[in-house]
Amino acid sequence: MITPIFNAPLLLVEGSERVLVAADLHLGIEYELWLGGVSIPSQTGKILERLLRSLDEIKPDKLLLLGDVKHNVPRTSWQEKKEIPHVLESLSKKAKVEIVLGNHDSDLASMAPAGVRVRPSSGFVLDDVGYFHGHTWPDQKILGADLLVAAHLHPAIRLKDPLGYSITRRIWARMNLLPNAVVKQYGFASTAEIIIVPAFNDLCGGLPLNEPCDEARGPIPNLVDLSSARIYLMDGTNLGTVREVAEAQRNASDRKYTPA
Repeated sequence: MITPIFNAPLLLVEGSERVLVAADLHLGIEYELWLGGVSIPSQTGKILERLLRSLDEIKPDKLLLLGDVKHNVPRTSWQEKKEIPHVLESLSKKAKVEIVLGNHDSDLASMAPAGVRVRPSSGFVLDDVGYFHGHTWPDQKILGADLLVAAHLHPAIRLKDPLGYSITRRIWARMNLLPNAVVKQYGFASTAEIIIVPAFNDLCGGLPLNEPCDEARGPIPNLVDLSSARIYLMDGTNLGTVREVAEAQRNASDRKYTPA
């Protein structure tokens, strides 16, 4: 059973174990912002508090951090060296903690306390669910699972009103693999469903799937048709597919706005 947690970027996967999935914590992002002239107090304590509260409420067997636990690359900031071991140790007191390495997770394995399992970025399979971060090609065993769960894209949607005002909201994205694309890369076909998890850290923002983007997104867009993704807001609102939202936005912009 797959259950998104209401109004939270968390996914509960229930099989032989109850696995709570969180992705893209990007702990230490404040240091990069500071280097750019933006001073924001560390949000690590608030992020840890949210995760601990969720663990107390949901009581999963395992917390899976699906990549990009830390932020700064290639170096590790003093903030990360100080805060991340404490975060992982605190979480591991509530549930088993596993980490799938993301593209920002250099040096993370050396900071993980005893008992925290660190998985490779190519992912792993549990209860026929394949987990990987998404910045690199997953192991072919992942593609053989019935369901895939990934992150990395920080999926979002940008909505504009007739006056041009826009809002961006984090979303869940669900779609199926393109069999021909899987054959091209792995030599066998699969139409398994894949769920893209939104970023947990509020400071990360999001990458609107309904807008063109030149930014490298990793291999996931090569395996799916992002325009066919069905998207959901954090409160569970079903917005339809990316293609339908984009078409509705175009139609709205074509209509002439007349003030009342």
